[in-house]
Amino acid sequence: MENTYCIIMAGGVGSRFWPMSTSKKPKQFLDILGVGSTLLQQTYERFESICLPQNIFIVTNIDYKTIIEEQLPQLNPTHILVEPLRRNTAPCLAYATNKIHKLNKNAVTIVAPSDHLILNQDAFKKAIKSCVIKAKEDNCLVTIGIKPTNPDTGYGYIQFVNSTAVEQDKNMYKVKTFTEKPTLEIAQQFIDSGDFLWNSGIFIWTTKGFLNALELYDEPLATRFKAGEKIYGTDKEAEFLTKAYTDSKNISIDYSLLEKANNVYVRSSVVGWSDLGTFGSLHAHIKQDKFQNALIGKNIVQYDCNNCLVNVPNEKLVVMQGLNDYIVVESKGVLLICKKQDEQLIRNFVNDVKVHKGEQFI
Repeated sequence: MENTYCIIMAGGVGSRFWPMSTSKKPKQFLDILGVGSTLLQQTYERFESICLPQNIFIVTNIDYKTIIEEQLPQLNPTHILVEPLRRNTAPCLAYATNKIHKLNKNAVTIVAPSDHLILNQDAFKKAIKSCVIKAKEDNCLVTIGIKPTNPDTGYGYIQFVNSTAVEQDKNMYKVKTFTEKPTLEIAQQFIDSGDFLWNSGIFIWTTKGFLNALELYDEPLATRFKAGEKIYGTDKEAEFLTKAYTDSKNISIDYSLLEKANNVYVRSSVVGWSDLGTFGSLHAHIKQDKFQNALIGKNIVQYDCNNCLVNVPNEKLVVMQGLNDYIVVESKGVLLICKKQDEQLIRNFVNDVKVHKGEQFI
């Protein structure tokens, strides 16, 4: 357990949850489920039982350092790794993995987004334990794959094949391909084939295995962050990172490494997972009334409304009549009313508001 580390990625903007989620306080720092704790706090607590608390690191944008300190006062402030620029997950993980590798050459790391939901903690722990063993014993890259329940076009998909090796875990498979957010027709074909899983974005590998693979498949990125080995932990780290991030491409770890590597495995899992990527996915995980309305707020009055998601502050009174399949969200003076079927347009709304009404609203 002392060699197991966790990297929680908490730098995203979460624009699909606007106006609840804003650039100043994205969704990972919100209690969007109405359970009394933020998604970041829930993620941290989840991994406290998997690895030692002193082995948990959080990578985030410089704008969110103070929020993390407030929400996780028990976390060592030096374990908040601050990115000077947003460059997607590949530079993020190159930085964090090099930093941990400097501390412990025998480290195995679990990489997880800060804003996902896991309902079955016991099954999740079992899956992670299996992946840690696989990563250590075979020096490979492992990801958690979720058994799909429907042809969702909002998720990435992983195609797997049976490995020639005898696996200790019958749910462990060799990865064949990664596919980003397919069309509905193709997603249905994936489901029908039986050899595709949803890509959870949760990864497990040894720091040595990851850094060796990065040198093979993205040598410029590997070299750029390996150069900081003697600088990490010193007063020159921030200056080094500014240049390293400025010189790095905006690229995900999937494109940079995982789609190229030939030693990637996936563990098929049923853990009650959701990436909570849209209001629609949120609706499914909030207690609903007999009309399938998911209501967060103490003063919501509705007449003849069905299948709506409503999230408003407790001090606000909202009266709704005749709405079916709508999103109604109010936050800090901004009110969004949108058809659920059109929620993919919210990012466009955010861009338009920024252009026409100013950044104070986003």
